[in-house]
Amino acid sequence: MAVFQWSGKTSRGIIESGEMTAATKEEVITLLGRRNIIPTIITEKQKKVRILRPRARIKDKDIVVFTRQFATMINAGLPLVQALEILSIQVENKNFGKIIAQVKTDVESGLTYADALKKHPRVFSELYVNMVAAGEAGGVLDTILNRLAAYIEKSMKLKRQVKGALVYPVVVSTIAVLVIAIIMVFVVPTFAKMFTQLGGILPLPTRIIIGISNFLAGIGGLMVLGFIVAIIIAIIQFRRTEKGKKITDTIVLKLPIFGVLINKVAVAKFTRTLGTLVSSGVPILDGLEITAKTSGNKVIEYAVMDVRKAVVAGKTLAEPIAKAGIFPPMVTHMIAVGESTGALDSMLGKIADFYDDEVDAAVANLTAMMEPLLMVFLGGAVGFIVVAMYLPIFKLITLIK
Repeated sequence: MAVFQWSGKTSRGIIESGEMTAATKEEVITLLGRRNIIPTIITEKQKKVRILRPRARIKDKDIVVFTRQFATMINAGLPLVQALEILSIQVENKNFGKIIAQVKTDVESGLTYADALKKHPRVFSELYVNMVAAGEAGGVLDTILNRLAAYIEKSMKLKRQVKGALVYPVVVSTIAVLVIAIIMVFVVPTFAKMFTQLGGILPLPTRIIIGISNFLAGIGGLMVLGFIVAIIIAIIQFRRTEKGKKITDTIVLKLPIFGVLINKVAVAKFTRTLGTLVSSGVPILDGLEITAKTSGNKVIEYAVMDVRKAVVAGKTLAEPIAKAGIFPPMVTHMIAVGESTGALDSMLGKIADFYDDEVDAAVANLTAMMEPLLMVFLGGAVGFIVVAMYLPIFKLITLIK
């Protein structure tokens, strides 16, 4: 079937035009004849070629701006649907604008705002949806939205800190390895040719460097590169399994330098998330389940789910957290105080603020410690290569004297 554009005259001489779906032009003529229209022009409508453009990724910053603006509009007394319509038009990310427009349509059709958000799990997390549901039930949606925006902003800051701590050593190490590889593949062979022409037995360090250089310059370089790629792919595939995630996350938490940082980040994220949920009116059991799923670490997730089971059995929150053995004793004691005084949400917020500062200090210490270590590694490796290459020259000068 195709779409045809037609133009023709009626029996009264009036010119009409339009579009019609049919298999052939002859079918169009037949169908128009039944309507007493004599066709003058019939052309097949060309199909539009749809150009697939990559969808703009919805960032945390987009969600923060939307949440704060939406909270302001709700607080000012604007109807929910009208606020969503305004925001769907004015957001910079057009893909996000389409999602907001769909949420508005769902709300108009009778769904609650939380249920409408639940249809877009890739944009609005389970934590976000549950907090909105609590805000709607308690009639404090604007307050909850402001808390959500503050929570996302602090989570973004935490992510930046962790990335900053990891990116620096990775970049410097990569540059160091590239520099050494270039020296070994392109510089050392030049010296090796010169030493071959001179003859004689080369010192042991020189022979080691030349042997490594010959290995890397030949098929050995491809073998090393293939081995590295294979290791990376194997780790990625292993982490796709439940057991693999747990094993790798356990190893990460026990790393000598980065493990301490990751542990502090986990504590900050756990207390911040749970505190935000509890203060927003989400039940403690639902809050623990959401916190476990959003932890980002399988070891932490299993530990929090065990804590939830203990709470279901009637225990306090502090007791199973202490038995989990993941969180520091200070966290356990402060949570116990928060439970006994009825200010758990406030106490969790204080713990999160404290560990945010701890993460800042850990990142600064890590950067300060890694910089000299990497410089020593690079300087030592390059220095050894240079000395190994100049040893035969020093020996030659001694023989000449």
